Amino acid sequence: MSEESIQTSRNSHAPVRAPDLVLVRHPEGGWGVEQMSRSLVLWAGLEAPVEPGSFLHELLPATSPGLDYLAEEALAAETPLRDITVHILAPRNCYLLAEVHVGGMLEEGRWRQVQFFFRPLPVGRGRIHPPSGQYGLVGASPGMQEVYRKIGLYADSDAAVVITGETGTGKELVARALHEHSRRRERSFVAVNCSAISSELLESELFGHERGAFTGAVRSHRGRFERAHQGTIFLDEVGDMPMHAQAKLLRVLEEGHLERVGGEQSQKVDVRVIGATNVPLEKLVSEGRFRADLYHRLAVLRIHLPPLRRRLQDLPLLVDYFLTLFRRKYRKSIHRLTTEAMSLLQAYLWPGNVRELRNVLERVFVETHAEVIGARAFHEWVRERQDFAPGDWGPESEVDRKRLYSPYPPFDPGRQLPEARRLALEEPSSAAAVLTPRRTTKPAGLDEEEIRAACLAAGGNLTGAARLLGVHRATLYRYLKKLGLSRQDLGC
Repeated sequence: MSEESIQTSRNSHAPVRAPDLVLVRHPEGGWGVEQMSRSLVLWAGLEAPVEPGSFLHELLPATSPGLDYLAEEALAAETPLRDITVHILAPRNCYLLAEVHVGGMLEEGRWRQVQFFFRPLPVGRGRIHPPSGQYGLVGASPGMQEVYRKIGLYADSDAAVVITGETGTGKELVARALHEHSRRRERSFVAVNCSAISSELLESELFGHERGAFTGAVRSHRGRFERAHQGTIFLDEVGDMPMHAQAKLLRVLEEGHLERVGGEQSQKVDVRVIGATNVPLEKLVSEGRFRADLYHRLAVLRIHLPPLRRRLQDLPLLVDYFLTLFRRKYRKSIHRLTTEAMSLLQAYLWPGNVRELRNVLERVFVETHAEVIGARAFHEWVRERQDFAPGDWGPESEVDRKRLYSPYPPFDPGRQLPEARRLALEEPSSAAAVLTPRRTTKPAGLDEEEIRAACLAAGGNLTGAARLLGVHRATLYRYLKKLGLSRQDLGC
């Protein structure tokens, strides 16, 4: 590697060691391999030595995301890409964590090196992946580590548990983890949303009723507690339970007995009770809406789930997890978010927490036809969050807007990169609007008008134009050659 390349790597905070892979533009188009470390040769299962000048797609034909695509993005962004999980499917199935840096100029400034630094990830459950969580939960932040610790401590206990946290933080997932790692795992897990059932029906739903107990009770009914016998019952939004149901719940917790509505005999039940609330039970007790004796009997053990805005370091792990789910669900090859898109999500305060993150990612996943989701894909969602007026049915007046104002400001300016915000808020130009998105694996025939429109929309940036067209930059070069067009002709 030249002295200039080494200096450039140092200035961009690249690792001190030599890169595992160095790519340059191949004279015949695409990417050529200038250098490959012995470590990468072994990890990928290649036959050493690798000759300089070999085509990337011949040496590593199947990676996710594509290394050529990562190289294009690093060149376009002019900033290193870090902590990217790369799956080398062939010739050997392995996972590596990558950093991508742009190196020095070659051939009188015509081409630049793109340097990849890899390191293996810990082996677990049949694949190599970063430590992303435990008990089916995703997150490695200190707050989530405390959650994992408490699940491990509380799982084998029969004591009642209260799980606290805002809406959308995953309280039912924690309840299920407690059940699945307990001695009751072979028995039923029964979930009840106390706020979704009317106060008149909740008591019957929980404890059952006898035939003729009330109008419409044409037969006896087993309640949720009976169905959860020797298992676990999860009472979501337990703070919304009416007072008469609270009294019966207290008896079950204290004596292990219940009576059906309209019944005269009590029966024994063996049930572990887990409650969840997004409103502090102490507050409800002070307001007289929750029994103090039930509070002390129910809140023996407590687990608090931190809101997403307090554990933003888990955001990349959650994004990767949901993208994996959506790839299987929709059979689309979308592998990651750009740096700008991730910065945009990290600037948002997430009042809806993980549930809201999943919903917005699924939305842009369905709408995206490239391999990577950029900040501009979140344009409509950002507008909705800032105006708090989704679509065309939002409030018309400023007074109405203030009434509906979210309890959290939508974006934290201190965490948001200006470029990410500009890309997300920028109205799609008329030139970009006429483009038909394509999958990069099957580029359709491009014509001169379409290419010109893409170059105009991308502000003269050829890499940006290729992204809008849904093709690789090398593919766009081939079309330029085929159509007899030069970059100067297009203003790129």
